[in-house]
Amino acid sequence: MSIRVQNLTKEYGRQKAVNNISLTVQPGEIVGFLGPNGAGKSTTMKIATGYLPPTDGTVEVNGFDVRTQPMDVRRSVGYLPEHNPLYLDLYVKEYLRFAGSLHGLSGTELTNRITQMIELVGLGREQHKRIVQLSKGYRQRVGLAQALLHNPPVLILDEPTTGLDPNQLAEIRQVIREAGRDKTVLFSTHIMQEVEAVCDRVVIINRGEIVVDESLSQLRGQTGEGVTVVAEFENDLADAALLGSVAGVQRVESIGEGQYRITAQAGTDLRAAVFRLAADQGLTLVGLRQQENSLETIFKELTR
Repeated sequence: MSIRVQNLTKEYGRQKAVNNISLTVQPGEIVGFLGPNGAGKSTTMKIATGYLPPTDGTVEVNGFDVRTQPMDVRRSVGYLPEHNPLYLDLYVKEYLRFAGSLHGLSGTELTNRITQMIELVGLGREQHKRIVQLSKGYRQRVGLAQALLHNPPVLILDEPTTGLDPNQLAEIRQVIREAGRDKTVLFSTHIMQEVEAVCDRVVIINRGEIVVDESLSQLRGQTGEGVTVVAEFENDLADAALLGSVAGVQRVESIGEGQYRITAQAGTDLRAAVFRLAADQGLTLVGLRQQENSLETIFKELTR
């Protein structure tokens, strides 16, 4: 029940939306699929669900080929697309009953699954409303419930937490984590904290090509961002380039009044060097702290 993508290409005329990419997501693994808008994330996911045909390459989901066994692929996948398509005139339970019937569920089994999904995604208070009456966050929950309803071995979620408030985010992240215990999960997001909270691995795609496929710890270790220190002085420096003279410094950025972000190559201890520089130049240093490279910083560097 894995996802296997081999040499996948998708072309629209002269444009290659996806260019010869390969990746694998194993059972019990939660992989964050990241990239700027237009990078090829949604296109790849649509191909993996059988919604779009590939131009070249192969995609297998749960052992089924999307070209030759599309119905088996669809039975194996729970899919929440980027733009959540819902029948707004239906009631929540009515819509879930319809979605479940498409997967062959009926009777007591379907009723029990609907009850379980409503509880799982936190739709209890809204279950008797029509979907048109729901907020965007609760509509996302309905979409997630239908993706999980038939208990698929593979989940493909395209920005599943769009429109959720902070409390809802925490709840849905927990749902995804629990689902990842016995399912294959591939999901895209622009929220870096979400990736750090949920994912085992990160795949970053840029301009149709995969630029990194690493665990979170490996990703932080291999980035070229090195060490970052934020130095705060009593006043703005007359010449910020002075900080660039410290050995190993790669970049200096002004981030506020008297505040500077200094980036150096990995292994450099900037704090002692900046402190000595301030003492030698008669500058009043009021704050000095080292920052761990965030996933957001790494993402910007890799997709620049």
